[in-house]
Amino acid sequence: MRTYRELFRTKEFTPLFLTSAAHVGAQTVSGLALGTLVFDATGSPLLSALAMFGPSLAQVIGATTLLSAADRLAPRATLSTVAFVFALGTAVTALPGLPIAAALAIVLGLGVVSALGGGVRLGLLNEILSTEGYLLGRSTLNMSSGLMQIGGFATGGVLLTVLSPRGTLLTGAALYLTAATVARLGLSRRPPRATGRPSISTTRRNNALLWASPPRRRVFLGLWVPNGLVVGCESLYVPYAPQHAGILFAAGAAGMLTGDILIGRFVPRRRRTHLAVPLLLLLAAPHLLFVLGPPLPLALAAVMLATVGYAASLVLQERLMELTPEALSGHALGLHSAGMLTMQGVCALLAGAVAELTSPATGITVLATASLTVTLALTRGLRAGGAAEGSVVRTRAGDAVPPSPGTPVGTDPA
Repeated sequence: MRTYRELFRTKEFTPLFLTSAAHVGAQTVSGLALGTLVFDATGSPLLSALAMFGPSLAQVIGATTLLSAADRLAPRATLSTVAFVFALGTAVTALPGLPIAAALAIVLGLGVVSALGGGVRLGLLNEILSTEGYLLGRSTLNMSSGLMQIGGFATGGVLLTVLSPRGTLLTGAALYLTAATVARLGLSRRPPRATGRPSISTTRRNNALLWASPPRRRVFLGLWVPNGLVVGCESLYVPYAPQHAGILFAAGAAGMLTGDILIGRFVPRRRRTHLAVPLLLLLAAPHLLFVLGPPLPLALAAVMLATVGYAASLVLQERLMELTPEALSGHALGLHSAGMLTMQGVCALLAGAVAELTSPATGITVLATASLTVTLALTRGLRAGGAAEGSVVRTRAGDAVPPSPGTPVGTDPA
């Protein structure tokens, strides 16, 4: 699968795409509204940030308790139910007189559930598309998410002015209901990918199984840590350039969109397998320029160039699927997503602490250097061919099956 036309002609991709887009839009609009509501009520930047980004940190709880359900529940019913739960929870946070502590508890609870929704959504994407089509489909969802976040923040800002934070929260709830409806009516009924009852013990056992394989472990680390450290760099754009932070974020979005298009659409598989490490290095290296306090045009160019490197996650997700049995694909992708978002939140806090003790420019430089260091440490395990060790045969319901002698799994047929 090489073109977007082929992608959108694939049965069920379009409703999954629309479900994901509506969910991201709802999350962006409601997060901005709740952050504003909490700040207006408390005057606390910390509580406001917790309202907006706390759900990302809460995903680690979902990753350790709920992810076994990602492959053991019917995808259509689960996605529609999760979206409905988000709609209900968001509507409740809009109730007048609701204590701020209760509102924060609700959004943190939704963050836990979000880990399950992400695993089901990405597992279904892997099921709908062929092996060759997964990366193009994932890059398209990435682009949609970026555009919906940009549009969601812009729309949310308008709604906050025209309506109110509570009215904007109800708009977010309506978008979640739209996502639930599209999932219910647009997706086909499919059986779970794995058998057995989901449980916390099963989640932990599968997490341990996925983590026990050295090749998979290195891929998870490559997906989580360099990415998270660079997001920490980005979290300092506002204190670094208060008047131009929006332009820096826009440049980053443009670079990420460019990388997704180039890697997802134009680079053939046999070549992109070699690009994981170069892209991760690209993601961090241009941020080192910030130590010099570059003028705005140079800073914009550095950010746009750097964020092309986010496309490394596409290459590494493709490799993760090569190393994971199909019965655990949703769990593995959910673990990747939850771990990545959690690491981004942790690194944003770390970046803030470093900048508080030094300066925003120093904080950006320190985290970019740390990202480069981690990438170089992982180079041997992430380079092309490193997946051969511990490869698995993809099965519908089985666990990892050792490959037959002389039969490498997940290699490019081309």
